[in-house]
Amino acid sequence: MSIRTMALALLAGATLLCAAAPAAHAQDAQDAPDPAAFVQSLHFRSGTIDVPAAKARFNLGPEFQYLDQADARRVLEDLWGNPPDTDVLGLVVPRSPSLADDDSWAVVVTYSDDGYVSDEDASKMNYAKLLREMQEQTEAANPEREKAGYGTLQLVGWAVPPRYDAGNNKLYWAKELAFNGQPNHVLNYDIRVLGRHGYLSLNAVSGMNELGLVRSGMEKLLPMAEFEPGARYADHNPKTDKIAAYGVATLIGGGLAAKAGLFAKLGLVFAKFWKLLLIGAIALGGLARKFFGERNKGTVR
Repeated sequence: MSIRTMALALLAGATLLCAAAPAAHAQDAQDAPDPAAFVQSLHFRSGTIDVPAAKARFNLGPEFQYLDQADARRVLEDLWGNPPDTDVLGLVVPRSPSLADDDSWAVVVTYSDDGYVSDEDASKMNYAKLLREMQEQTEAANPEREKAGYGTLQLVGWAVPPRYDAGNNKLYWAKELAFNGQPNHVLNYDIRVLGRHGYLSLNAVSGMNELGLVRSGMEKLLPMAEFEPGARYADHNPKTDKIAAYGVATLIGGGLAAKAGLFAKLGLVFAKFWKLLLIGAIALGGLARKFFGERNKGTVR
């Protein structure tokens, strides 16, 4: 049985404490729209999709469709019960399964303009060590989460180990998460496309039992996302361009509280098809505090 709750785990290791009360964004069954009718009201696009705010585009194959910002936010906020989020630029949606189906999933598109992210540390990173640190910090923050009324979070492990494609400047990984000791775990799959002025963030969440489906879809989507000429990673001018205050490892490992798409949101939660609201809020951990400290010393925002 598929998980009908999808928590956008904005876990970049040790991330952020949710600012919204659990009841504030939960939808009761009687108040939620009929999924099939709701999907019929959406305006799907296909083919080449320009994303002007990111100076990027998707060259979508026939297996994907796209929802612009307005409809994307309707899905996230009205259908799935998320709090309002102006950073969402769009949704990439598989044609199958439909958004009205129990095993549906979608890819939230956001963009960070923090600057050029150096990939020098990508080949040196010990991802097994990074995972252990992330797990320890997540566990250490549980008392604070429980005290705030948000339950517990466990980073079970990599669902897909991190991999950086240096030739195309694309980074992807996936985490397996457990909320409040629930037996059904949550999959959080991330893609980052690095560009000259920042990076495009593609984030999908589903139940772990849908790992094969989501992984296959994200691997197909990976080559379909790119920046426009002049905004690509290879177009970087070190003399004039803003440089991000973090590298590739920080995108994965946590402590990132910069304007980093959905990383910057505090405990954004999907309550899909009204079944069960899992609040996956994550308290500030050691890496986050370290990162804030570095930024306060004058690092580039």
